[in-house]
Amino acid sequence: MPELGEFWIFLCVGFAAQLIDGALGMGYGVISSVVLLASGVPPAHTSASVHSAKLFTTAASGTSHLLHGNVDRRLFWLLSLTGVMGGVAGALFLTQVPGKVIRPYVFGYLLIMGLLILWRCWREGKERHVLPGGFVGPLGGVGGFLDAVGGGGWGPVVTSSLIGAGARPRQVVGTVNAAEFVVTCAVVAAFATTLLTGFWSEGEGLLDHLLPIAGLVLGGLPAAAVAGFLVKRAPRRAMTFAVAFLVIVLSSYELLRLGDIFTTPSAAQPTVSTPFIAGMAK
Repeated sequence: MPELGEFWIFLCVGFAAQLIDGALGMGYGVISSVVLLASGVPPAHTSASVHSAKLFTTAASGTSHLLHGNVDRRLFWLLSLTGVMGGVAGALFLTQVPGKVIRPYVFGYLLIMGLLILWRCWREGKERHVLPGGFVGPLGGVGGFLDAVGGGGWGPVVTSSLIGAGARPRQVVGTVNAAEFVVTCAVVAAFATTLLTGFWSEGEGLLDHLLPIAGLVLGGLPAAAVAGFLVKRAPRRAMTFAVAFLVIVLSSYELLRLGDIFTTPSAAQPTVSTPFIAGMAK
């Protein structure tokens, strides 16, 4: 069955993405979002689906980091508070913009995220303790907003910025992962509220993506459970480069396809990219 094949594909995507995310503090949302978008899922549905899956994976990952002593509690609360505000604002914004209009911008944003991850691959700073305050609060708000709009980006924005400022990587990855669970809960609640109140006009059809969500959850949970261990042992530089390469290639490919679609004079030309995941599942 094509549907069952699609489930197994997203299960593998969820496992690989969360394995990388647990080690680097980034990757699950960006990778999952770019694959869903490339398979034809609208941007708002993509973000809602990915965040629904992240409810489970971030809970497991955050707990693992907490048990391994990777969480700075003061930094956690500040990032959570400002991230929630930014995430809710991003979800509300995304539900009010037609998918056809925002789709190229979301892919452009994901391409920038890929380049940001690649930049982090070469960026190294001296370790020092970063106290909550200064740029940390606004950083959480920006990260939450972009994460809700793009379906991913909390890790690339927040983790990269804190490590670039000189914070200890292990503490940053653990704290950002733990705070992501709180932000994800707020984003999912915002999507659910707009759907139930009719504020989200394009919300119908969201339940059609239950199989990809289930695959992302069931694939991501085993990897999330060992996140606290992975952050100490994984080959970070190689994995960072692999994530950046994947996101840049997929985003660039889809932007080129969308560019061809928008410049084609035929009115019959489709406005979304070919759902290659569905084709692979057949």
